[in-house]
Amino acid sequence: MLADLLKGNIYFTDELPTWEESIKVAAAPLLSKRFITEDYVQDMIKNVQINGSYIVIAPGIAMPHAQNQGGVLKTGISFLKVENSVTYPEDKEVNILFVLAAEDSNGHLELISDLSSLLIDEDVMEQLKHANAEEEVISLINSLE
Repeated sequence: MLADLLKGNIYFTDELPTWEESIKVAAAPLLSKRFITEDYVQDMIKNVQINGSYIVIAPGIAMPHAQNQGGVLKTGISFLKVENSVTYPEDKEVNILFVLAAEDSNGHLELISDLSSLLIDEDVMEQLKHANAEEEVISLINSLE
């Protein structure tokens, strides 16, 4: 399921100036495909401003998300790898972002659960950190699903 949701929603960049910009860039594929609205992007940023860096779920990996207040039109997920890490609040360095957008809380929990089961594996995390192409990310996730 994750691999299918990620196809066409994977992006790589060398660096970004701020953590806010990293969320915007990571969410861009979902925004351009009309899975989410600009309001959802702003809600994810506000979420970090209010609650801190709890979205940094493992060293170097963040999972930006927010409650669907009408900003999620279709469930989806996107992936961004930033070569030079971005500093989030509480001095947390992030290189990989998975943006979650779920139409309802059940979908939200299912996405988090599926993603968390992948990221528990240290080998998988290392492979993601070294991936340089969409095909590598999709192939890795397919091999585990």
